[in-house]
Amino acid sequence: MKVDGSRALITGASSGIGAALARAMVAGGATVGIVARRADKLAAVLADCQAVQPACRSWVADLGDVERAEAIALEAWDLFGGLDVLVNNAAVPKRRPAARLTVEDVETTMRVNFMSPARMTLAVLPRMLARGSGVIVNVSSLGGRLGIAHEAAYNASKFALCGWSEGLAIDLDGSGVDVRLINPGPIDTDIWDRPGEDPAVFVPDLVPPGLVADGIIAAIEGGTFEHYLPDLKGVVTYKESDIDGYLRMSADLRRKSEEASA
Repeated sequence: MKVDGSRALITGASSGIGAALARAMVAGGATVGIVARRADKLAAVLADCQAVQPACRSWVADLGDVERAEAIALEAWDLFGGLDVLVNNAAVPKRRPAARLTVEDVETTMRVNFMSPARMTLAVLPRMLARGSGVIVNVSSLGGRLGIAHEAAYNASKFALCGWSEGLAIDLDGSGVDVRLINPGPIDTDIWDRPGEDPAVFVPDLVPPGLVADGIIAAIEGGTFEHYLPDLKGVVTYKESDIDGYLRMSADLRRKSEEASA
């Protein structure tokens, strides 16, 4: 798949990774549809995209409404005469100690971060299979491979997206429809200061969202399944080699953070 000449639908595109990706794909010759819930910020991204490619379009929606998410995927397909790439990037954080989590917290996080990508994928997949081409890009997280203190609900949604992506890749092998799994690390987006969330236990140095956008484009045009952006796969390898050690280290970090903020 080449980005030049492609038609793509990108969720979570009003800021951060999604906005950077929309602008980068349009600069590379794509026509994009962009989805997000913040109308003013989405309009600014759309204006930049339409300045290069007037056929770009936007949808304002909360992807916690999974039926609406599915409908948008089909509307975009019909509007553009097909989609070559679906980028499931939209996500919400959920930073809250497990003892304070509610069932609603978990369900809301799962709807946006997992069920919405699953529903949008299943909406367009039969059409991609009938055509024999397409790319599904699922933007998970390093938190989809590692447990993180105070982020059990977020971890659950992103672990689910990783497992879903692996299963899809196996089932779709040889069909012409490719799956790409993107695991961003600490990226400089507003997910860190979303209202209503507890502070992160640990905030490392943040990298710009453009790094992930460039990596997604390379993944679309490349041939490998999983991509860590930046490359922090070594942390996952350490966890897998000594899960008890990783859990102890993370719990110690959590305790120190809680003591410092007490």
